[in-house]
Amino acid sequence: MDNTYAFIFPGQGSQFAGMGRELADNFAVAKQCFQEADDALGFSISKLCFEGPEEELKLTANTQPAILATSIAALRALNEECALTPAFLAGHSLGEYSALVAAGALEFADALRIVRARGTYMQEAVPVGVGTMAVIMGVEPEALAGICNEAAQGEVVAPANFNSAGQIVIAGHTTAVNRAIEIAKGRGFRKSMLLPVSAPFHCPLMKNAADRLAATLEPIAVGQMIAPVVSNVEATPNSDPARVKELLVAQVCAPVRWESSVTNMVAAGVASFVEIGPGKVLSGLVKRIAKEAASANVQDVAGVKALAGGVL
Repeated sequence: MDNTYAFIFPGQGSQFAGMGRELADNFAVAKQCFQEADDALGFSISKLCFEGPEEELKLTANTQPAILATSIAALRALNEECALTPAFLAGHSLGEYSALVAAGALEFADALRIVRARGTYMQEAVPVGVGTMAVIMGVEPEALAGICNEAAQGEVVAPANFNSAGQIVIAGHTTAVNRAIEIAKGRGFRKSMLLPVSAPFHCPLMKNAADRLAATLEPIAVGQMIAPVVSNVEATPNSDPARVKELLVAQVCAPVRWESSVTNMVAAGVASFVEIGPGKVLSGLVKRIAKEAASANVQDVAGVKALAGGVL
């Protein structure tokens, strides 16, 4: 095993109309992957990935399987061209499902149907407009905890994503999130803004979605993993198939501990991170978290060819 690589997979927000199309046009395995996705879901998720429209692609129940399908298509194209063996796999929120497929824990078709349901459950857990998310820049976790406590006033507002030093996302009731932004500004954290999301992910308001996801996951078979998957909830590697479902259910309401996930992988010997899937969000975060680590992105032919050529 090559102990220096980690494969990381993007989450919601990385989608764009046209993603995966070049891969499908140039790699038979990628084209086959999108065909499998269409078959598993019973509609053309590939057309939505390749052509949009953006508004439809942005709907959570569509976004989640679309990003998963594109990520696995990119992974299969990479695997065909290049024999890289990751020491660890990880993904940001939805990306954890891509990581579990890559690790062999979840079947691709199962994962697609699960995340389609997960997106629906998360959207339906809170009426549109009642909850939201915001990013607070430059704040430390301890200071943010105090801001959230003060802003709650009987409502929910809590850290949702610990993305990198000084970039933390909060989620909760819209009114409480807005109060938190104002309190943060009053304390000198002026770079705060609401995010264009349709629901308050990764906070206690998602409890109903977590319960529904648990029922959906119950009959799903979980396989042995080729490499450990670093979970969002614990930010530590898991190789035990028996723990996969509980970690995925907990993930719905718990914050994504991305910064700790990356620093823990670096501490375990990872020197290079390969982001597989649409966008370059995670590569950007890795550069902020672990400046000494190398990173590459695989979302198109150029990305596959660069890695196959040994460029990292």
